Amino acid sequence: MPESTTLSMPFNPAGIELDRRQGLSRQLYQALRARVLDGRLASGTRLPASRDLALALAISRNSVVRAYDQLYAEGFIEGRVGDGTYVAQLPQTVPPAKKLSTKISTGFSTGLPTALSTDGLDLPVDSSSKVTHSAALTRIKNNHLSRPPSGPPRAFRVGVPAFDLFPFDVWAKLNAAFWRKPDLQQLCYGDPAGDARLRGMIAAYLRSSRGLPCTAEQIVITSGAQQGISLCAQLLVEPGDGVAIENPGYRAAGHAFAVVGARLHGVAVDSEGIDCNQLANLKDCRLTYVTPSHQYPTGVVMSLARRLELLAWAERAQGWIVEDDYDGEYRYSGAPLAPLAALDRHGRVLYVGTFGKVAFPALRLGYLVLPPGLVDAFAQRRAVDVRHSEVSTQAVMAEFMAAGHFQRHIRRMRRAALSRRNSLLGGWPQDIAGIGPLPAVAAGLHLTVAVENVTRERELIELARGVDVEINALSSYWLEDSTVPVDRRAGLVLGFAAVSEQAIEAALQRLRTVWCTPLT
Repeated sequence: MPESTTLSMPFNPAGIELDRRQGLSRQLYQALRARVLDGRLASGTRLPASRDLALALAISRNSVVRAYDQLYAEGFIEGRVGDGTYVAQLPQTVPPAKKLSTKISTGFSTGLPTALSTDGLDLPVDSSSKVTHSAALTRIKNNHLSRPPSGPPRAFRVGVPAFDLFPFDVWAKLNAAFWRKPDLQQLCYGDPAGDARLRGMIAAYLRSSRGLPCTAEQIVITSGAQQGISLCAQLLVEPGDGVAIENPGYRAAGHAFAVVGARLHGVAVDSEGIDCNQLANLKDCRLTYVTPSHQYPTGVVMSLARRLELLAWAERAQGWIVEDDYDGEYRYSGAPLAPLAALDRHGRVLYVGTFGKVAFPALRLGYLVLPPGLVDAFAQRRAVDVRHSEVSTQAVMAEFMAAGHFQRHIRRMRRAALSRRNSLLGGWPQDIAGIGPLPAVAAGLHLTVAVENVTRERELIELARGVDVEINALSSYWLEDSTVPVDRRAGLVLGFAAVSEQAIEAALQRLRTVWCTPLT
């Protein structure tokens, strides 16, 4: 590197080593992000122009521009009109923590509850806080557990991807190849943590596409995201523990924690994500469940400042963050945002991923990315419940990923979801009484629009049901004991990926017909 170029730059790029055999923009983004997080690039530091940094590193300017674009999207840097690019002002973070102990006896020295133990993998009980079957059922009943909708997808079903575009022919060939001459070793009992090859492929995908530094040894395969959340509840929560969940939020996650005896605390969500000030005031809470990439159901993307605050809370409280990244692959400007787990330097985030939103929900294939000290206990708990996931599905998915089909399919799904989103936004009925403006939709597979009150919300949904259009009520995603006034909870939650553009347009036409005509 020419000495004159280095000295003229606002920061010294020495130490940034890029492997020419891999994606340069991703590597540069990760290197700059790491320097911001560990303080080598302090808030307010002026960054070089893209052309100057490209010259210093001997790479193309486009690679630098893409890296800067991702850092802008995630909030690490900011532009000042006429004055260049600077590291954004970020909240003070905690110093590096000690490594998690991997010892499992009566618990972990780092603050794991005594429930996480190899001596009794069932839920801990005692005479004063026994979790009975009937009590668990009562909790679920009181929280209005509903089953996911079944039957053919229709507009505007939430939580369903464009699985009509899945390459079933490719999947069928790979499945047939597995069973044509199966490896007999694979037909015996398998590793409860999951197929080794699939775990390796998931780790490689998360490193390259999501910026999440992890290894195959940190991954436990699950039967969908819901089982991953349930495992977190079983192993990290004792009866009577407080658990923070987003409010409004994903109710099935709350059910998973409630059924093991947790005391649920609904924490407000604003335009930046979960309210960390409210979270910090919960003295009995050492675990929180969040959906930072695309909050369910509001659609808010958690800001970088809020992410760092949340991580600092977990370190101070010696607590845990369960990050559900259910549809993080779907971002419509730039690359998907790095997960919260990618910022975690203290081993406090448990990352929940799923194939259901990029393949099809019935696949029931998901995974956990865990701090290393938790992997064995989670794998053992899975072994108690189901031994391991079905072998051929894991093996076929591993081959599907290894052959490049998975990445190609994700790109296709992202394009399809964007097109279907545009159909919904472009054809949405205008000037319907009681409905607020449509939000900007930068990520995910659904959107939420405000309604003036719950009465109007129910009226609109009932009219939609009458013309075979499926819309969820935002009011149903709130905890019953929420302090937010009932009418402020009203809204419509609409999935836009489940059906084709033509089906979306037809459904919108039917809505115009009934929504413009008041009930008689």
